[in-house]
Amino acid sequence: MIENRPWLTFISHSVLILGIIAVALPIWVAVVASTHPADAFGQGSVPLWFGNYATETWQTVLFSAAGNGVDVPVWKMMFNSLVMALGIAFGKIVISLISAYAIVFFRFPFRSLCFWLIFMTLMLPVEVRILPTYEVVAKLNLLNSYTGLALPLIASATATFLFRQAFMAMPGELVEAARMDGAGPIRFFFDILLPLTRTNIAALFVILFIYGWNQYLWPLLITTDDAYYTLVMSIKRMVSVADGAIEWNSIMATTILAMLPPVAVVIGMQKMFVKGLVDSEK
Repeated sequence: MIENRPWLTFISHSVLILGIIAVALPIWVAVVASTHPADAFGQGSVPLWFGNYATETWQTVLFSAAGNGVDVPVWKMMFNSLVMALGIAFGKIVISLISAYAIVFFRFPFRSLCFWLIFMTLMLPVEVRILPTYEVVAKLNLLNSYTGLALPLIASATATFLFRQAFMAMPGELVEAARMDGAGPIRFFFDILLPLTRTNIAALFVILFIYGWNQYLWPLLITTDDAYYTLVMSIKRMVSVADGAIEWNSIMATTILAMLPPVAVVIGMQKMFVKGLVDSEK
């Protein structure tokens, strides 16, 4: 039984409100800063209310060169980031589904060894294998390309492990019933396994999309053409200006735009995301 204590409720709500303020204040400052001139931060004070440069700043950022050393508009960089994030998310999910399906439902020599070799790659982060990966991509002439942005990052031991656990939770009677109904491996995969794991797929898609959208080091290495810059790496380039004033209003507007797609994905798939993480019923 939970006791109703007004003072405890007040403290809980106060802590919650303080937490919301701590999270929302930087976002508010970024939105407000995008409506002020570029030198507003250099005047020794941080504006906390909207200025008169919102239309000019946002039009320049979206449809003209972003500035501060970046010669492409933000919409182009958002498109590049979207292609990369979707390519990584769908690629990881497809490959992990197929590999987990083969490991769980097919009998072949060294099946367990194959899985553990895949699982051991979790101990090799991207930074460890980034130089040989870059060499392979360069020899395949994939620098400055959408394929080069997404393809080297689509293998996922984590997703393979999660799908393997989900497939192993399937009752053996389900496989026998499908076999008795004449369902082959392909039909069993598409008609039975995929519908039963759609919440797992949705949860992984949200995680992998955000992972791909926030990539910084890999696109920084393989892109030298402004046409293939991603949004996250471009924010760093916009800040790192050797000569001249930093256009903080453009940077803040770009930062807000960089937040929107991941937030939209999380909000749009929130129910399936939570269900895929906590629901164990199949």
